[in-house]
Amino acid sequence: MNRLGIVAMIATGGLITVLAIPADAQTQAQAQRPTKHRTQYAGTRAFDGLWSVSIYTAYGPCDPTYRYPARIVGGRVLQADNDFSYQISGAVVASGAIGVTLYRAGQSATGYGRLRGSSGSGRWSAGSNVCYGTWSAMRRAAN
Repeated sequence: MNRLGIVAMIATGGLITVLAIPADAQTQAQAQRPTKHRTQYAGTRAFDGLWSVSIYTAYGPCDPTYRYPARIVGGRVLQADNDFSYQISGAVVASGAIGVTLYRAGQSATGYGRLRGSSGSGRWSAGSNVCYGTWSAMRRAAN
């Protein structure tokens, strides 16, 4: 273990909160409060481009399928078009791990998964698991 001991990172809205549990008394003063650092997206350009995301409902009263475009720029997942009936935001890291939140009609759904090359897949849930299912994505164009 390093000098700081166990380090836990929580990605939130483009920021990472680092919580450090000191391994010795010397670092205890440094660990009294979390510090925020900008997420490092610079090395995450491998997934940049326009993506088509298909969402499949496995359980719940949600529509059986949805399809949304998304754009990834420097590791940030962004709205890909001018359709303001929904909003999408999230982040992908160099390993391909991705987290996305989609807002539509006053409700939200959160998805997690992994991108590999020009495709990806994962799971999603909405409203305390009122609905949940899987998603898949295909890159349509690179930036």
